[in-house]
Amino acid sequence: MTTPVTAESASPANGVSAGPYQRIYLPPERDGQPWYVNDHCFIQADDGVWHLFGITQSEPGKPQQEKFFAHATSRNLLAAQWNPEPDVIHADPDAGETLVWAPYIIKHDGIYYMFYCAGGSTEVYSLHLATSRDLYKWERHPANPLLKDGYHARDPMVIRVDKKWVMYYTATSTPSGGNHVVVAVTSDDLIHWDNRRVVFTHPITGTYGGPTESPFVVKRNDRYYLFICENPPYNSTAVYVSKDPFFWSPDSLAGRVPSHAAEVVEGPGHHWMVSRAGWGQGGVYLADLYWPDGK
Repeated sequence: MTTPVTAESASPANGVSAGPYQRIYLPPERDGQPWYVNDHCFIQADDGVWHLFGITQSEPGKPQQEKFFAHATSRNLLAAQWNPEPDVIHADPDAGETLVWAPYIIKHDGIYYMFYCAGGSTEVYSLHLATSRDLYKWERHPANPLLKDGYHARDPMVIRVDKKWVMYYTATSTPSGGNHVVVAVTSDDLIHWDNRRVVFTHPITGTYGGPTESPFVVKRNDRYYLFICENPPYNSTAVYVSKDPFFWSPDSLAGRVPSHAAEVVEGPGHHWMVSRAGWGQGGVYLADLYWPDGK
């Protein structure tokens, strides 16, 4: 087990920040109605094509009716308009899914792993997995559900830390609610997850939503940066910094970016960008992301 270390403090004025946003994807209307993209992810295939997947539904926001993911592609990450592709991962009631939220994708040993939140018949939602070899055809994994936690286990993302896979997600301190937290679990095979630990605890309590949504972790030099959507405000993502990938303090604020459901993307030439999307936002946007060292 990693011993927690004191998270570092940083001045938001001199910390992580974002430049101007530009829209890269406006989902097409359906039956004359505008649609949105909410929590989303990016991944670049071996052929160089970028893929965008995200929660989608018609405006205004209808979270309980978000039953499949929008999919779009582009050869240029910053293209003004991506190409819409057929929707993927339609909610499967036989698999215990009443909705699908917040996809995150990694590639390992030639297979794409999509982790996502699936609603169920109770408020205790679960995290599920689907796999693909081409990013177009997906199969649910027989190990689903991978885990349940808190009032809602939602918004998974996965990175490699030393010799382990680490999944971060938002939850609450108890199944009936409590403090909004970010939780980490570890795995050797991307299927079986254990060693649960709370890595960030927000002082605000509640059940649905809350200020620890959409956790995203980036390692830069010897620091780990935790991005979490504060919600409220809707378009505000707080960034915390630590030397320990299993502990951040609310006092370790390293900056803010005006994003909802922010994803951090490293584009060509180590060009760091941050996205935003959401209900009523008119699509998906990207902006330059600036680190405390000015790069």
